[in-house]
Amino acid sequence: MSEVPVPPLTRPQLAEARRMRAVELFEQGRADSEVARMVGIHPESVRRWKRLWEQGGVEALRRRPATGRPPKLDDTHVETVRAALEQGAQAHGFEADLWTLERVGIVIERLTGVTLARASVWRVLTGRLGWSLQRPRRQAVERDDAEIARWVTQEWPRIKKGR
Repeated sequence: MSEVPVPPLTRPQLAEARRMRAVELFEQGRADSEVARMVGIHPESVRRWKRLWEQGGVEALRRRPATGRPPKLDDTHVETVRAALEQGAQAHGFEADLWTLERVGIVIERLTGVTLARASVWRVLTGRLGWSLQRPRRQAVERDDAEIARWVTQEWPRIKKGR
């Protein structure tokens, strides 16, 4: 039986967890400056959170749904995209196993029927999936490390000695 991977927390979830930790510390009677240091937040934010907590309790510090236009991809679509991207680019017919914003956009469109701009694809990758930019190493495919090591140990000293 395989375990289902737990997706990383989103920024709003992390922020809410931080506020809930601050509430625990408020309830322990900790000073605002101490709470700020322990939670890693500016003291002014802690004072604001404390005022909200005193006026409305824990619910005043809970996460609220985002305002504005709803996202084009719901959570099930995002999880479908995550699973597809984890298979690798070659599994989706691309020559190299390298993801670009254009390629991810194509896969999203194939799976969900939703066309996203590059900026929106970036937001899905970084914001909703919690992924980050990874640049491939600039290295020739033909590179032979064993041959390089041999050249450095045998040929280079011979060339250097001949000077």
